This record gives sequence, C-alpha cells and structure tokens, in this order.
Amino acid sequence: MSNTWRIYILAIVSFLVGTSEYIISGILDKIAYSLGVTVSAAGQLITIFSLVYALFTPVLMAITARMDRRSLLLSSLSLFILGNLMAFLLPGYGWFVIARIIMALGAGMVVVTALTVAAKIAPEGKQGSAMATIIMGFTASLIIGVPLGRMTAEAFGWRSVFSGIALLGIAALIIIFFTLPKINGDKPVPLIQQLALFKKKKVVRGLSITFFWLGGYAVAYTYLSPYLLSFSEVSERALSGVLLIFGIASLVGSRLGGYSTDRWGIPLTLTGGMTLHVIMLISLSFAHSYVSVLMILSLWSLSAWSTGPTQQYHLATIESASSSVLLGLNQSMMQFAIASGAGIGGIFVKNVSLSSVTWIGATAVAIAIVISWKAFGTSLKLKPSHVKINQ
Repeated sequence: MSNTWRIYILAIVSFLVGTSEYIISGILDKIAYSLGVTVSAAGQLITIFSLVYALFTPVLMAITARMDRRSLLLSSLSLFILGNLMAFLLPGYGWFVIARIIMALGAGMVVVTALTVAAKIAPEGKQGSAMATIIMGFTASLIIGVPLGRMTAEAFGWRSVFSGIALLGIAALIIIFFTLPKINGDKPVPLIQQLALFKKKKVVRGLSITFFWLGGYAVAYTYLSPYLLSFSEVSERALSGVLLIFGIASLVGSRLGGYSTDRWGIPLTLTGGMTLHVIMLISLSFAHSYVSVLMILSLWSLSAWSTGPTQQYHLATIESASSSVLLGLNQSMMQFAIASGAGIGGIFVKNVSLSSVTWIGATAVAIAIVISWKAFGTSLKLKPSHVKINQ
C-alpha cells in the first residue's frame, strides 16, 4: 500500500473521531429521551468528552513520546473503539459517561498521532498537505458524520451510531496493523516548556480568541437539534438534511477563510467573520420559517468556520519559533472551549430557557471580537506572506 493511501486511512480514522465527538449534538433529543435525562444533562456528554480530550491529550502524548507511532496509534485506536462499544452495549447515563471518557482518552491520542504519522510518511515537501488531509477528515465529520449519524439513529436507534463507529474503527485497526510500518517517536517537549508560552500577553490574547469564538459557537451548536425542533418549522424528518447543509457550509467557510486571509489579511478576516457570526446567532433567535432558518444556519456555519484556518495561521505567526507547540496548545484550547460552551449552555437551558443559547453564544463571540481589536490595534491588514513560520 502506498503512503498516500495510508494517509487516507488515517483521515478516515480522524473522521470517526470527529463523528464520535460531534454526533451528540445531532442526536441530543433522542439521547435525553432514551436515558430519561434532561436536554442539558445530555449536553454535558459533550462537555465531558472535550474536557477529558483537552486535559489528558498533552499529558498522555508527553508520556508516550518515545513510543513508536505505529504501536501508539494501534493502542489509542483500540481504546477509542472500546469506548464506542461500551456506549453501544452498556445501559444508563452513568455508563455512557464512562464510555465518553474512554472515547476521549483514545480520541485525543489518535488525532495527534495520526497527524504526526502523516507528516512522517508523506513525500518531502508534502507534509503540510498530508496533515491538511487528516484535518479535513475531522472536519468532514460535521458535513457527513453528524447528518448520517442522525439518519442512522432515526432508522436503528441512537446507540447503533456508536456500534457503526466501532466496527469501522476495527476495520481501520486491522488495515493499519498490516500496512503501517514502525515509526520512531520524537523527543518530548516538556509540559512546563509548553506552558511557559502563557507568560506572553500576545499568546494569551491569541488563545483567548479561540476560547471565546469556539465557546460561543459551542453554546448554540450543542443544543441545535432540540432548538430547531422547538422553535422553528424544521421537522424531525427534515433535520438530517438541515444538518447536512450546515456541514457543507462549514467546509465552504473554511475555504473562504483561507482565501480571505491570503487576500485581505488576518485582522479583517477574523473580525469580519466573527461579526457575521454574531449577527447570524442573534438573527436565528427571530427566525422560525424553514427557509429563513436554513439561510441563517448556512451563513452562521460559513462565518463560524471561516475563522478556523485564519485563527490557526494567526497563532502560528505571533510566535513563529514555537509555532508547532502553540498550535498544539490551541488544539487543547479548542476542546476547552467546546467543553465550556456545552457546559454553560446546559446551565442556561436548565435555569433560563433553551432559546437563550443563541444570545449567550453571540455574547461570547462578541468578546472574541473585542480581544481581536486589542490584539491587532489599529492594524487593518497583516500580510501573511511577510511572516515566516518555523516548521
């Protein structure tokens, strides 16, 4: 098997991990009803996954840094598969929480190791493209995994989604076992050295943008399915199609964000995308018809995910000598943001109302805009081509 095909297999594994994380949002109403818990309690399953992912992935990767990548990938993928099998087989909310923890422990190591392996086996000069393929696999879970999971849940029950992920994971495990060569680990970067970056104001501001931008997104996205079913003309039958369109818009947004960054610079792309993000979240609270909701959701997803590649590039440029470490910290910050957004959203759903999530999300993204203004000052354009990133 060629290395190109091995990278595609790793991208599929990344897709499975992304689906396992995001699918809860697509079937939140079904999980809450089946387990006999509130929607806010079901939403905390996303908080748990993201929090475990964010806290333990850097630690586990540091501990296993010298382990060969093939063995680490097989071990972490096995742990991820175990968590999905537990979610399928074991009854009750408590067991599902434990299953989510095990999934997250495996998922974090799977994604980071897959990115590392892709870079090592890619042809010279193609490492960036190889890593982008893995990231696209993760992003594709929003486009394909969540709506497909919703359709599967409607046809066979929500637990069948996790059995499907486990079976596909087992198939990937077998292929990797027989086709991926042994790959040496790397010299670990001490966690203290990584955390030392937080002493720099520009790093703190940069990571804060990630936290409030994605946290605001997560507040609303976590409860999107019950929100649409409760406050719009979107029916349960139409929800899968709506989620598919939402996912496609996220891919368009990512592409548009990259193009805009190259053409008009980081400050304008970041602040412009987040401003539209805020407007769409507020607009969603006033929209009820199927057509208006679909248009707003598409623009929301497009604007939200236009920020993704721009923010990654922004972080890589503000501390170019430590770009790889900073991007790794940003991955953990993204998971913290998702965990916090889902958790805060759950509090407001329980104590205020389900309809409040759009306003809370918009407020968080607005804070990210203010931080961006402070970070960029009066600059309207930062030409990426003038910044050299340490590879």
